[in-house]
Amino acid sequence: MPITKSAKKAVRGSLRKKAQNDRWKRMMKEVIKKIEKIAKKDKIEAAKLLSSAFQTIDKAAKNGVIKKNNAANKKSRLSKLVK
Repeated sequence: MPITKSAKKAVRGSLRKKAQNDRWKRMMKEVIKKIEKIAKKDKIEAAKLLSSAFQTIDKAAKNGVIKKNNAANKKSRLSKLVK
């Protein structure tokens, strides 16, 4: 447990950042799973959702939730799955 006032404040800030990072990660995972599920049935419909998935993945990478190369790998795998 933090003792000093600044350490307590740092814990509050890190909890807020963790909550935001968890939201981005959850959104990213949901959109990826959605495309993977749709791609099994209808590739054209999955291709329409691809840009929104790319946008979510890019924003997660921009905010530091995942690394840039990890985002590139996820986007590459999704586009390969849809084609």
